[in-house]
Amino acid sequence: MTSPTPIQGLSELAGRYDVLLCDVWGVIHNGRESFSEACAALARFRAEVGPVILISNAPRPHGPIVDQLDALGVPRAAWTRIVTSGDATRVLLAERAPGPVWKIGPDRDAPLYEGLDLADSGPDDAAFISVTGPYDDENDEPGDYRDRFIACAARGLDLICANPDIVVQRGDKLIYCGGALAQLYESLGGRAVMAGKPYAPIYEMALAQAEAELGRPADPRRVLCVGDGLPTDVRGANARALDILFVANGIHGAETVGKDGLNLAVINDLLRQEGLQATWAIADMGW
Repeated sequence: MTSPTPIQGLSELAGRYDVLLCDVWGVIHNGRESFSEACAALARFRAEVGPVILISNAPRPHGPIVDQLDALGVPRAAWTRIVTSGDATRVLLAERAPGPVWKIGPDRDAPLYEGLDLADSGPDDAAFISVTGPYDDENDEPGDYRDRFIACAARGLDLICANPDIVVQRGDKLIYCGGALAQLYESLGGRAVMAGKPYAPIYEMALAQAEAELGRPADPRRVLCVGDGLPTDVRGANARALDILFVANGIHGAETVGKDGLNLAVINDLLRQEGLQATWAIADMGW
């Protein structure tokens, strides 16, 4: 396995790539505040090099994510377009209309279902399950859903997961996401279906957006993915043979970044354990 090459800033790579597919949580904000140097670096890449497509596992369509980024102080100059797991998941949900569907997730994820004509149901009468995350992501744990999932898995219900992330960083706290519930469901013998990172549909959408901005097909060798999640960002880039810049000081920051900066030995160990490779590594995104 080749060790990722450490870099100090995105400027070192600007001549190698035409497009960035950039993760959101953990790279440009932590759910409570934006990272000014990361935002400035993306804005400069967009102004001087090419499109920056934000590719997020947020379980809502991209419209509400624009409002969220505005509220967190992420400048619109830092991105060109946004593609979310919610955008890709709506295709899966539309194929299963009218349901009925047992919806699991907080009220804020309701925009995922707008205009899809899906009938609501509880677990006993559902034709399938749709998960955006725990009902209460500050307090719920996956085990809270075990008994209901056992019954649904026994009935052969598919679980559509709109956010494949296992955990995400909110401030200084890690909270469970939809992927943690999907992981539990699969462990109980159920089938989980996902369209967000690391799965192909969200990348197909993101590359289509990039090509619309470029006005030509994107050369995969000149597309750089950026992210902090090994099972989502890095695995997704590897699966499509795209280069990846691993941002260490995200969800793995406690392990991969020390007082002297990047701990490449730990990064290599984590990558090896997952059977993954990163092209580049940086502590925090900056120019």
